This record gives sequence, C-alpha cells and structure tokens, in this order.
Amino acid sequence: MNFERVKLKTLHDKITDPESALQHFYDGAVVGSSGFTKAGDSKVILKALAKDAPRRPIGITLITGASLGHNTDGALAEAGVLKRRMPFQVDTVLRKKINAGEILFIDQNLGETSEMLTDGDIPDIDIAVIEAAFIAEDGGIVPTTSVGNSPIFAKHAKKIIIEINTAVHENVYGIHDIYQLEAYPDRKPIEILKPDDRIGDKAIYVDTSKIVAIVFSDIQDSPADIAEPDEKTTAIADHLIEFLSKEVKEGRLTKSLRPLQAGIGKVANAVMQGLGRGDFEHLTMYSEVLQDSAFDLIDLGKLDFASAASITVSEKCYERVFNNLDQYRDKIVLRPQSISNSPEVIRRLGIIGINTAIEFDIYGNVNSTHISGSQMMNGIGGSGDFARNTHLSIFVTQAASKGDTISHVLPMVSHVDHNEHNVDVVVTDQGYADLRGLAPRERAKLIIEHCAHPDYKADLLDYFNRACEKVGGQTPHLLEEAFAFHARLMKTKTMKKEGEEVLRDVH
Repeated sequence: MNFERVKLKTLHDKITDPESALQHFYDGAVVGSSGFTKAGDSKVILKALAKDAPRRPIGITLITGASLGHNTDGALAEAGVLKRRMPFQVDTVLRKKINAGEILFIDQNLGETSEMLTDGDIPDIDIAVIEAAFIAEDGGIVPTTSVGNSPIFAKHAKKIIIEINTAVHENVYGIHDIYQLEAYPDRKPIEILKPDDRIGDKAIYVDTSKIVAIVFSDIQDSPADIAEPDEKTTAIADHLIEFLSKEVKEGRLTKSLRPLQAGIGKVANAVMQGLGRGDFEHLTMYSEVLQDSAFDLIDLGKLDFASAASITVSEKCYERVFNNLDQYRDKIVLRPQSISNSPEVIRRLGIIGINTAIEFDIYGNVNSTHISGSQMMNGIGGSGDFARNTHLSIFVTQAASKGDTISHVLPMVSHVDHNEHNVDVVVTDQGYADLRGLAPRERAKLIIEHCAHPDYKADLLDYFNRACEKVGGQTPHLLEEAFAFHARLMKTKTMKKEGEEVLRDVH
C-alpha cells in the first residue's frame, strides 16, 4: 500500500479501495463533495457510487462547491443516484433531468452554502468526500486544485472519505489559505485588506476520528473548455477595455484598476485576455476561478497577484502551471468560497466584477441562469455574490447569437437573477452602456443605442417609445408585449419580426 501520502500513521488502517468505501453511503444520505468548476473534485468515489447503483440503488443529496468534472454529475444522474443537487452544475445529462423535473436542483449563490450549513438552515453533511494531495503528519488535509466548500463539509460531516490524488504533486502545499468563519453572533471581521493577504492555515484540520476511509486516484482534473477568442468575444473585450481606459483617463481608476473578478467561460476568458492588450499594469484579482487568462496575464507581467477558490485551466495551461508551480507560488492563493465570495471582503476591496449574462433587458435587469425563462442552464454561481457588492458590476454577452436569430438585449428578461439596482455596466460586441446614475428611461435609450444588435434596434426602440406613450411610469412596459421576442422565437425559431411574416407565407 502507498503510505507516502498519508503521513499520519494512525490513519494507515483507513486506506482501502473505492468499492469498500461505498459501505458508508445509504439511501437519503446528504453528501458533500469537494470540487469547484471541475477542479479538485471526487474522481473515484462518486463514480464508483454511480457504477454500484444497479446492485444497490440509493438516492442522495449532493452538495459541492460548484461543478464537477469527468461527467460525474451525469453518471450519478443517469444511474438514478442523484435525487437533489446544489448549488451549481454544468453537466448536460444532469441539466436535462433537472429541466424534466426528475432531479431537484437548488440554484444558490455560491457564497451562501457554507452560511446555511453553519446556521443549520439545510440538513447537515452525512458523508464528506474530499480530494487531497496528502495528509500531513499533524492530520492536516492538504487540498489539490480547489478549496471550495471542502473545509465546511469536513467540519460538519459525520464521516469523511479522503481521495488522495497522486496526479497532483505534494508541492501544492502552501498555495492554500484555509480560514473558516465563526458562527453568529461570534463572527469576527475577515482581515483581508488586499488580495495577497493570508489569514488562515495551509491545510484543513478536522477531528481525524471522522475519517472512515482513504482511497487513491491518479487522475488529473477535467480540462477547461477554453475556446480561442472569436470576432464577437474580441469585440466585447475591446469595448470593456475602452470603458476601463476611460475610467482611468477620467481619474476614477488608476492603471492598476481595482481587484478583478471574472466569471468562467469563453467570454470571460477572452475579456481577461483582452486586458493584456490594454495599457494596464500591476493588476490583481480577487475572484472565484483562475482560468488560462489569469496565468497568461501573470506571464505577461500584467497581473501581480490572484486570489480564488480554484484553478480551472486547459490541459496545456495545467502542464505549464503545475510543472512550474514555484514560478507562480508567490502570485496565487486558493481560499474557501465562503472567503472568496464574501460580501464583506468584496465590498472592502472595491472589486470590479465581470460576469456573463444570458440576456439583459433595456432597463439593465440580467438573466444569468434560464433559457426562455424556464430551462435551467448552469446556475447563478458566484455572480450574485459579486454583483451586489462590487465597486463596479459589469455584465457581458454577445448582442445576438445563433445566426443573429436570438437577441440577447430584450424588452424584458425572461428570468431575473440580477436586478437593475445591482448592474452598473453592460457590454456586448456592439458597445457598452454605463448605467451609473441614470434613470430607467435613460438606461433604455443608452442600452438600445450602444448594445443592441442592429437587426433588433428598431423593434426595441419602437417597444420603448410605445410603452412610454401608452403606459408611462417609472419603468414603462407593455405587459402584453414584454415577452414578444421570446414568444416569437418559440413560434418561428427567430426573434425577428420577419420570422412571423415567413410563417404566415408558409401557411
């Protein structure tokens, strides 16, 4: 047996195989698993649980930091093991079952899960599955490529199963800063005054008697799907750079901006890469996820320091970072998401938050989660944690997609995740609208003029003008037409009015 990674000798008798560890799972169990955007997730135990389902069918509630990799969510969903899931997912199989009503999904701000566990607002963790690089001699559990909710799961779990991942070198020790918040009313201030402040431990400490099994894996994280910037994402990045450069020129920001937060995905990654083209220097990040773009900016000498809850990168970037970790060690830190997404810290640092929208409307309300109002995509993630508390809350999306048949600027969003009060700037490939200090009617004109796709501008402006004339009010709407774009899409496969004319011609 491999004892090198389990340095606390009293735990050697807990080393076993995944199949044997499954004895601790049972129907109705609440399982907390490490993993944040495909990083540091369970590689073997949860997969073994799915494989074991035909022999021993059970249903569990699964709580994680964010999404899992290696199609684990899909395997659990397909096997019927997954009955309830929170707080975030990106799996296509799981998504279909959520939208079919077969699996209950609690879409939650990522900074709130640990709060609800601490306060007893949700059931406690029966079994925690935590990936680690090794267990130290003092019993400290050293995480791998994410921290996420692992500390709070380990703290509250009745039983803990550790997955030692030998694909991650032990030299990750030291890149983590594990700090856990006290319960109310005894909570203390979080003393992070700048992104590179460290306030916690280098490992997760628990009552080691709760560790009931230790298994091994040798599997890298699922690589992030990093698409090369295209014409639209490059245009979005350029417009954002234009806005930030204007803020610098007018003295509201310096060339170092303020600590940056960026969501995940190709748009966010392209936007961050775009900052490398701007006249910025000594940038910092206080975010949730470090994507390829963060390490590109570090290599360019543009980014001095980055704080997050996970590292989620492409295969090529993974090799670059973890084969040369000493080059990045003093420039990165991974924290629990209760700290990375803390409203207290976000507000104190004056963060610039850049998140992706599915759609936004002419008044600045943003939908981040639902397609056509009903179909869950992935989840709100941490965008709400940041949108409500940042110095600048910026949302980005393309103006139109699917051959420009779908407008992402609408009269009214089909689902609201971030209301107009928490949105400062919206950016598309057509331009940007700075909404700060503007009344709803002013916002509408600016958004239509600068952010809408040309094919939809006239329709949006006509809607707005008629709403002002016929209904009036602080935020004019024609309720019978507010979702006309969506209704048109469902009926004619395009949001363009021409689609109605085509359909009439066909019939």
